[in-house]
Amino acid sequence: MALIVPVVLCGGSGSRLWPASRDSFPKQFLAFTGEDSLFQDTLKRVAGPDFDAPVIVTGSDYRFLVAEQMRAANVTGDIVLEPFRRDSCAAIAAAARLALARDPAALVLVLAADHAMPDVEGFLDHVRTGRAAAEAGRIVTFGIHPSRPATGYGYIRPGAPLEQAGVSAIAAFVEKPDEATARRYVEDGYLWNSGNFLFSAAVFLDELDAVAPEIGRPVAEAVEKAARDLDFLRLDSEAFGRAVAKSVDYAVMEKTARAAVVPSDFAWSDVGAWNAIWDLAEKDADGNAARGDAAFLDAKNCYVHSPGRLTTVVGLDDVVVVTTRDAVLVVDRAQAEKVKGLVARLTASGRKEATEHVKVYRPWGSYESIDAGGRHQVKRITVNPGSKLSLQSHFHRAEHWVVVSGTARITVDDTVTIAAENESVYIPLGATHRLENPGRIPLDLIEVQVGSYLGEDDIVRYEDVYNRN
Repeated sequence: MALIVPVVLCGGSGSRLWPASRDSFPKQFLAFTGEDSLFQDTLKRVAGPDFDAPVIVTGSDYRFLVAEQMRAANVTGDIVLEPFRRDSCAAIAAAARLALARDPAALVLVLAADHAMPDVEGFLDHVRTGRAAAEAGRIVTFGIHPSRPATGYGYIRPGAPLEQAGVSAIAAFVEKPDEATARRYVEDGYLWNSGNFLFSAAVFLDELDAVAPEIGRPVAEAVEKAARDLDFLRLDSEAFGRAVAKSVDYAVMEKTARAAVVPSDFAWSDVGAWNAIWDLAEKDADGNAARGDAAFLDAKNCYVHSPGRLTTVVGLDDVVVVTTRDAVLVVDRAQAEKVKGLVARLTASGRKEATEHVKVYRPWGSYESIDAGGRHQVKRITVNPGSKLSLQSHFHRAEHWVVVSGTARITVDDTVTIAAENESVYIPLGATHRLENPGRIPLDLIEVQVGSYLGEDDIVRYEDVYNRN
């Protein structure tokens, strides 16, 4: 029996969960209900004996985040890099081609990296239900029985039952409705469209070539011409760029005669906004929930997300409060969907807080700004064990490094120095230098930059193990 190849779509910015989720570190890499991120939860959900190694489709900006979180979750698989976003269909098509190369009989299970499914066994039971239909040539999706007339989801109208038990044909896909229409959909037995799919790789690709060759053909070429970059597979940019940007629903599911649905009752959320986080969270007797340090007084049905600092709510009902080092959000839970519009306004006004975190992740670790002035900037830098920064120089700044914990190997021009806790090294303007962590614990240091220009683009790289420009 063929193994199921999990395909995890790991793009998107999750702007409705700002300020915790931003372009530089979006929601799929964040933990909201446990220790693991949504992405790691997704990987672990499909780590059993029925599944082959996963295929992760993401963008170049997130490649090292994906790799690091897979390593932390003890999961190995293929990481495929899209040159740019072309919506879900092109990404799924590329992954299906790779699954087909593994096994001509491969089944593919497409999952979003940012969905929550707390009832893992319930989900897997429904996958087993859909397997027979997928093996019979159906392209199966999972439709969730609605718990309320939600306006934020698309809906599926199920058709006649199929010969495979627990699976129905699809009569229609419908767009996100207004509230009155949503109530009617729930009354008439419509299902939420979860956006997860199960199919034979060969069947899906044949159907794609038939109904959307403007996607299937260029993606096939992009996979054929793909190139290895470290542990990643880069799709060919020119070919992939010719693929039309469409969702798999528009490109295939609404056109194919093979569409089927498993009516499903496992717990599911697309974690689309802060009200969904409140739904998932464990609550106190007043309906309040928190992640991080929070206190409530005379408050009901509130949610606080506040890692790293105390946040208090007094005398309010049905609000969400999110605090980060550089931004605070207060929003009515019922209006949480509007956060996306707020982020768009902040972006249009040039606010870097809309897209960038104070803490910036790099393949070697992370850095965060502590203080900045006209000619100085102070950063906290963490280098992972065994990792090293590029060999580089700066035109406009000198740097002072003070080791807080761990051991640093520091190259300055032709001199190599080992610096331990409470020792420092000076990097003159223009000097060629490199920072490494030769130890087994993280290296933490304070960097003080002084100069006429302190932007991140003032870097000339001479050698980089991560193949960055």
